Amino acid sequence: MGRSIERLKALTVERSLKKPGMYCDGGGLWLCVSSPSAASWVFRYQLQGKAREMGLGSARDITLQEARTAAAAARKVKAMGCDPLQERERIAAERRAEAARAITFRQGAEAYIEAHRAGWKNAKHAAQWSATLAAYAYPTIGTLPVAAVDVSLVHKVLQPIWTTKPETASRLRGRIESILDWATTRGYRTGENPARWRGHLENLFPRRSKVRKVEHHAALPYADIPAFMEDLQKQPGEGARALRFAILTAARTGEVIGAKWQEIDSKARVWTVPGERMKAGREHRVPLSTAAMAEIEETGEAQAYLFKGAKKDRPLSNMAMLATLRRMDRDDLTAHGFRSSFRDWAAEQTSFPSEVAEAALAHVVGDKVEAAYRRGDLFEKRKALMEAWARYCTTPEQTADVVPLRREAAFA
Repeated sequence: MGRSIERLKALTVERSLKKPGMYCDGGGLWLCVSSPSAASWVFRYQLQGKAREMGLGSARDITLQEARTAAAAARKVKAMGCDPLQERERIAAERRAEAARAITFRQGAEAYIEAHRAGWKNAKHAAQWSATLAAYAYPTIGTLPVAAVDVSLVHKVLQPIWTTKPETASRLRGRIESILDWATTRGYRTGENPARWRGHLENLFPRRSKVRKVEHHAALPYADIPAFMEDLQKQPGEGARALRFAILTAARTGEVIGAKWQEIDSKARVWTVPGERMKAGREHRVPLSTAAMAEIEETGEAQAYLFKGAKKDRPLSNMAMLATLRRMDRDDLTAHGFRSSFRDWAAEQTSFPSEVAEAALAHVVGDKVEAAYRRGDLFEKRKALMEAWARYCTTPEQTADVVPLRREAAFA
């Protein structure tokens, strides 16, 4: 009587690999040879009257003894009333889940940044995320599994800078919270988000507003603007020209350095900034005064950007305006601060309604009801306002008590 199990021999297997066919080793283990280049081990069994088949791997990679060990394990599972195929899938799923839970916080952060990069307004946003996390989070939790990050670890990351760098700490907390939410959604961790502020970390840290007063961008008093512009006019270079244009349009630095000629309607004297480059995410029309047009007309439309950078077809560096201020020994000022100068001038020296000045600054209306009813952008009123501002900026020896426009123009 022949053996019912372990019928094959290693030499037999080697010879059988050259000849297509099914070779039984017993106990449900079969060598299946489809062709000289395709041979595999298969475990055949019946469960609830149905024939099942489970592959055990290539005969080129799995030895006869290894195949017998795998078949014996499958028989044991079947003897316990379980399906060997389903059990193998369950074990594999557990291993995948375990591997997923082993993803580090840094790996999760990098994956989050990459996943959201396309939705951010510019590449600098992603760079800021990476820089902040690398400086403050990675040294403490970067190599730890993202599933292991808890309240004590988040506290350890934030504590050293919460009072010394409150704004950075607040942004860092928000970024950690977003990354951990992403990890939870992807199944890399479970439970509450330890970086959540409301009802959670607010019990461990004082609010940022109570740690230190918010520092606003350094602004020049509007009474000093004409004299400053006279000095600025003497400064050479693209940075100085861009700063003059930024002051005359009350625009943000990023909007100015990213401005392209295709956004300018020279005939209508309108600069249309696309929504993707605006802080509020919506298109903004800027009326260009005679002085503002003079700053860009001299370049012509041969270059892509209004203010060319050091490299061909690249915009001006966002540090160029700051560098101009430093050359003028005005380290006490920032380019953004001139928007405040404009706003103070409009409030104190003109009769234009505040909503016109706010629209000129592209500020979002705070009241939702008011925003819903105001569909226009007050462009005609802003045109008069910006022309008046340009006259004020470019007329020397102005004094603070001069009102540089006719009352009727304010409501034109």
